[in-house]
Amino acid sequence: MNRDESWRVIDEQRVIIADLLETLTPQEWATPSLCEAWTIREVGARLSLAATASLGEVLSTAIRVRGSFDGMIREATIARAAARSNAEIIADLRSIVGSHRLAPGTFWRDPLLDVLVHGQDLSRPIGRPLAMPIEAARTAADWAWQRGFPFSPARRFRGIRMVADDIDWSRGSGEELRGPIASLLLLSTGRHSALADVRGPGLRAPGLRGATARK
Repeated sequence: MNRDESWRVIDEQRVIIADLLETLTPQEWATPSLCEAWTIREVGARLSLAATASLGEVLSTAIRVRGSFDGMIREATIARAAARSNAEIIADLRSIVGSHRLAPGTFWRDPLLDVLVHGQDLSRPIGRPLAMPIEAARTAADWAWQRGFPFSPARRFRGIRMVADDIDWSRGSGEELRGPIASLLLLSTGRHSALADVRGPGLRAPGLRGATARK
């Protein structure tokens, strides 16, 4: 997918997620997401953070967590969620439809990866997984492996070859792990609940589960 196609999918997914959030009960908002540190409510707040946070907000959080990337994202997200009502979280997400603003140090594929993965983070735990556009999922999976940081899939899946069974895509070498590209994207970004969606001898690889998702 090129840049324009990617932004079109990002906007579509932002609307779909905002529509889903509109339907949630208070209990669903408070449900733990696939990210270990966040509830569904906090993932909802995370989705608008990069496109709306001020430079001052980013710098003050970075100083507070002593430059830790994981800590910065975690604390900024929790603070954003705490400062907003559910309605404001939804309004923030709707307000960035059409925005191409990027966080410092990020590229246009980053918000594509974010919206696809975080959409699953908040929808899967409540039993309403969102459909993931297959070409977009492949582009995001390519980016997760190419960029490396912060998920390091090549290191975490050393000795494993991921193979999509619904589109032409594979990464790594070794014992095969085969499944839908959406699930392989989730695995590549640390969402190990997606292991239930894949098959192959790679499932027996030592240390497969690695660290869980925190961002």
